[in-house]
Amino acid sequence: MLDHLVMNKTRVLIVDDDPGISRLAKMVLDQTDRFEAWVENHSSRALNTARKFKPDVVLMDVDMPGKNGGEVASELRSDSSLGNPLILFVTALVSKHESGSDAILSGGEHYLAKPWEPKTLIKSLDDLLCDRPLARA
Repeated sequence: MLDHLVMNKTRVLIVDDDPGISRLAKMVLDQTDRFEAWVENHSSRALNTARKFKPDVVLMDVDMPGKNGGEVASELRSDSSLGNPLILFVTALVSKHESGSDAILSGGEHYLAKPWEPKTLIKSLDDLLCDRPLARA
């Protein structure tokens, strides 16, 4: 029965070079009991981690050492085995003043300003999932 419950959770891969932010995001998501979250703090390992975890959604930091979030997103999207996961970019490059209390859509991409509030993170993920529901096997 537990396996069935875990299978119905939305799988979120958190890719952020800041361990504190990624731990907080994982804790927030895990507390909802609707998400199963994994963390990857090294952008260079994000593709391999995604291949193992098969995320539905990727919470992607933009500004990271090594590969930036755009480069990692491009790798994820070009790997057909991943099924084109949804991506929510999280960045300090967009201010809360610009985004208000919601994620913003710019150039076809969804962005959430750092620092985010837990309820804003959950709402942004819910909005993203409403825009494109998951295709479950």
